[in-house]
Amino acid sequence: MLLRVSTAGQLDGYGLEAQEKDCRKWARTAGSALGGVRIVKVCTDGGITGKASDDERPGLHEALSLVAAGDADGILAPNLDRVARELTVQEATLSVVWAHGGRVFTVDHGEHIPDDDDDPMRTFVRQVMGAAAQLERGLITKRLRNGRKTKAAAGGYAYGAPAYGQRASDKVLTVDDDEATVLEQMRAWQAEGVSIRGICDRLNAAEIPSKRGGKWHPTTVARLLNPDARAAAREQAAHARAAEREQIKRQRAERLLSRLT
Repeated sequence: MLLRVSTAGQLDGYGLEAQEKDCRKWARTAGSALGGVRIVKVCTDGGITGKASDDERPGLHEALSLVAAGDADGILAPNLDRVARELTVQEATLSVVWAHGGRVFTVDHGEHIPDDDDDPMRTFVRQVMGAAAQLERGLITKRLRNGRKTKAAAGGYAYGAPAYGQRASDKVLTVDDDEATVLEQMRAWQAEGVSIRGICDRLNAAEIPSKRGGKWHPTTVARLLNPDARAAAREQAAHARAAEREQIKRQRAERLLSRLT
């Protein structure tokens, strides 16, 4: 049996206990039509995202190892999303289990029959359903992200720590008068030609605390006084993270499929 929750918060929702309960119920009821299903091991990935690689998914790795060693006849999970969120990892996992003569069952579907060259529609339907689920998750994430951006643009407190010069009050961003005055002075020094490091030294000499109450650093001052450069850096970092995620997904699928050889 393979169970997964992606965050600690999910431990209070459809967590490991609820998933195990559903799987055991399925084994007692639907499993009886198969001549009985005996759960030999419960493999869990608690608080681990389904996007993690198999090396970071000890539960998934253990389940696949049990099937490969012949200690288990297959895998049972609440749904394929609990096996992995990414369609490529789901497909790779199915391929590994089937290659070792194992079977894959989920509570919401029953048995996932191995691919058959004479029945390409079987593979097509499964992959389309998986892609649709992945698209839905992406759209939900995008709506939440856009909602936060819209709220922030309207002056609302969307997420994260308030910027210097602002504070959160009843989940609404308001001006912090003291910090706003300091920020205005910093801009005045910049207009006079004082360097970033010089502004930092003046703030520390005057014992003006930073947002977190500590000393000022040139990088912090630069981010406050050059927001355009900061936005460009964030965009560049976002592109780099997206490229890295795509590379990780490919490597993850290749790693799982390599077990076939």
